[in-house]
Amino acid sequence: MKSAQAIWEAALGELQLQVSKPNYDTWLKDTTGISYKEDVFVIGAPNVFIAEWLRSRLHSLIKRTLAGITGKTIDVQFAILAPSQAVCPAPAYHADGGTSARLKEAATAAFRLNSKYTFDSFVVGEYNRLAYAAALDVSEDPGNRYNPLFIYGDTGTGKTHLLHAIGHTVKAKGFRILLVSAEQFTNQFVIALKNNGIDDFHRKFRSADFLLVDDIQFLSGKAQTQECLLHIFNDLYENNCQVVVTSDRPPKAISSVTKKLRSRLEWGLVADLGLPDLETRLAILKVKAKQLNITIPLEVLRFLATEFQHNIRELEGALNRVLTYSSLGGGKLDVHLTTQALADIIPKGSKQEAMLAPKLIMTTVANYYGINLEGLADKRRDKKTALARQVTMYLLREHNHCSLAEIGKILGGRDHTTVLHGCEKITAEIDINPQLQNSIEEIRQRLRSQKPPYSS
Repeated sequence: MKSAQAIWEAALGELQLQVSKPNYDTWLKDTTGISYKEDVFVIGAPNVFIAEWLRSRLHSLIKRTLAGITGKTIDVQFAILAPSQAVCPAPAYHADGGTSARLKEAATAAFRLNSKYTFDSFVVGEYNRLAYAAALDVSEDPGNRYNPLFIYGDTGTGKTHLLHAIGHTVKAKGFRILLVSAEQFTNQFVIALKNNGIDDFHRKFRSADFLLVDDIQFLSGKAQTQECLLHIFNDLYENNCQVVVTSDRPPKAISSVTKKLRSRLEWGLVADLGLPDLETRLAILKVKAKQLNITIPLEVLRFLATEFQHNIRELEGALNRVLTYSSLGGGKLDVHLTTQALADIIPKGSKQEAMLAPKLIMTTVANYYGINLEGLADKRRDKKTALARQVTMYLLREHNHCSLAEIGKILGGRDHTTVLHGCEKITAEIDINPQLQNSIEEIRQRLRSQKPPYSS
């Protein structure tokens, strides 16, 4: 049986896809799996406020998610992790419904950097190169060229990762940083107003060398909070302090934001994070596997990279689920197990749509290399035909996940050891031979553009 923490990490991967990013970051990110015994799963929360919120708002969703992973009906309980990491029961709130306790918890909440989000663990591709370079630049030369740095992109494209990476880098240099989501900033501001602590609030934020604000679009419509942030921004800017902001859209597209604040957000550099391409998604999965110290078959990684195209958190959540499914069931980690683990996530027919008719793959490869289709299956051994044949073997293995015996049969009854040699040769050369890499990517683009039905 896998540990409670491993099961909970897989659950977090799924919950990332089902709740908003601010809710995940605020309520779920710092929780842990404490124990799993006799179908009772205990989740540890860092404070009473978070435990009660999860119990009242997400209990049913968490219960369903854990049941889907373990295959059992789960009773979910919450506990508080004391500073010593000892587990103590979550106390009930008193007559005021816990309002005073919740305000106290929120007012003293710490701004924490995620240890996993560093520049070293960030996978750079064409879609994020500008934002990555700008983030590095402000870490090296704060308050000058790009102030503020505004990074925007769709959910799960790496905005928060870059924000935390900047925080880690400059904190190590001795800079004072404040990292906060727009939602947390608003909550802190409201609490300060209620407690007559607005001067202390302003003083705290104006004392930062780096102000890092995540998901600023959530300030939309909050005029008083925007005005407060504007004054803080002006003070920091005048003192050459660096401001970095993230959003899911550019400044002009954020509704109900004052002209003054929008103007400030556009003063520096606005950098876009696009959607990662297939090769970048594959590289991200390889990095994740290396971090986990787990060997994962390339065909599994490519299957995941093909199926989950929209954001990185979705991609990593799917990988976590597959790994947990494999650990709990003890099954071989292959594409068949992967499709079973993700059966309720991948849309019906998606697996078939992702797979291509073998004849189409063969025809596309033959046309690309300018040879006859029959040449792939006969005895010809000239250099061009041999390369095209090995590329076909590789693509049949990678796209359709065919067995070695099946590929051998398709290509003129070749022995499975011949097919294995061909696949391994292309796999080994693709990372060191740019010409081969470009050729295979162009063939894949041709295959994607045709979108044929699956054929057995």
